[in-house]
Amino acid sequence: MQSNQSTELLFELSHAGRRCHRLPACDVPVGDAKTLLPAEELSDAPPLPEVAESDLIRHFVNLSKRNMSIDTNFYPLGSCTMKYNPKRHERLAALPGMANIHPLQTDASSQGMLYMLWEMQNILAEIAGLDAVSLQPAAGAQGELTALLVAAAYFRDRKEPRKRVLIPDSAHGTNPASASIAGFEAVAIKSDARGLVDMDDLKAKLDDNTAAFMITNPNTLGLFDHQIADITKLVHAQGALVYLDGANMNAILGVTRPGDFGVDMMHYNVHKTFTGPHGAGGPGSGPIAVRTHLAPFLPAPQVAKHGDQFHLDYDRPKSIGRVRSFFGNVGILLRGYCYIRTLGPAGLREVTDNAVLNANYLLARLKGAFEVPHGDRCMHEFVASAWGLKREKQISAMDIAKRLLDFGYHAPTVYFPLVVREAMMIEPTETESKETLDAFADTMMKIRDEDADFLHHAPHTLSISRPDEIKAAKEPILRWTP
Repeated sequence: MQSNQSTELLFELSHAGRRCHRLPACDVPVGDAKTLLPAEELSDAPPLPEVAESDLIRHFVNLSKRNMSIDTNFYPLGSCTMKYNPKRHERLAALPGMANIHPLQTDASSQGMLYMLWEMQNILAEIAGLDAVSLQPAAGAQGELTALLVAAAYFRDRKEPRKRVLIPDSAHGTNPASASIAGFEAVAIKSDARGLVDMDDLKAKLDDNTAAFMITNPNTLGLFDHQIADITKLVHAQGALVYLDGANMNAILGVTRPGDFGVDMMHYNVHKTFTGPHGAGGPGSGPIAVRTHLAPFLPAPQVAKHGDQFHLDYDRPKSIGRVRSFFGNVGILLRGYCYIRTLGPAGLREVTDNAVLNANYLLARLKGAFEVPHGDRCMHEFVASAWGLKREKQISAMDIAKRLLDFGYHAPTVYFPLVVREAMMIEPTETESKETLDAFADTMMKIRDEDADFLHHAPHTLSISRPDEIKAAKEPILRWTP
């Protein structure tokens, strides 16, 4: 189904000579460009579209109407991609003293920025219950990889070439990829009937060739693994490290600290836990926190303080080196810093309380209409299943996800985690009201009772219905070329 909105690209709307604005005349001598720049660096002007301001504005406004955003829609996949970002923090991040700083400025002329980053390092270390932090990683997955590179460097320094990383099947899907890229063999640990780590399987696979155990806690089923202290003791007894995927910190922020239950290293997703605009590929920020014995291997430089001055410390001979240019994704770190400073410890604890409350409220509303395989209580998210509907009426999780778009709701994460058939991972976050949650729950139950054939062709109100998403990812097609 096509909408009546124009689908033309800006290049197709282009007409030679049209302008949005006119630049003033140059007020300095231009000279001969060929004498100022090497000939091999000169090229023809890029073929940019030429459109009037009205065409430009209408084009992007019409595009925006086709998108879903956290400012216009409820995202039941929550902080995995979209957590509400306070507009106050957007304004603070745009302050000229921060937004206009150049990363090649001297330390002496960057004291404000370095102070903020130094404080952010210390704050994140305290929240984690760990000792040192690197702000460089550009996203959560890069944070995972960076932490595992730190672990590899640690064992090389000890002359202990360990090769295996153990990962529960309820962990985040990027964990095995990060382990593989870091040079380790990823070994899956089964979940037990409760959705927690199968301790017998862990004991069977844990040995002195294990470098790390990667756990997401709470896990992707929305369950906090209360065995965590026993797990960390077992892992440490083999000389291995415990890594926490911190993507679900929204569920334990201010309640418990990973370092206190035995974690040696972890990453944060700043956009998930402390807000920052994220989605459509970025930007992101994935700082890592580690214990003291791992700190020498963190990426360089680190922000350090000497007296009352801040500087970038490159004198780190055991460092794994840079993983990101300059300071990292500073704009996202600054938003997170403002969020933390605005709320304070009590406010961060309230974030967790409300996130957990909202998730449990939705679970209670939906568990009569959908299967919830693992328990009557959850942390910040839970996994419902459409498996019963699939058997009875041939209605799949994908059918429900697509139909939700007709009602103005973004779909939850579907078909993950893999341990639940026809999974729908629902995460409302802390900022949604009871009215919004009730409206979403009512819509889910309405969809459950709709005709299966009608659902197979949903969504019915959007300009595109069901594209071949795998083909689109593997074979991108350009509609226009100059």
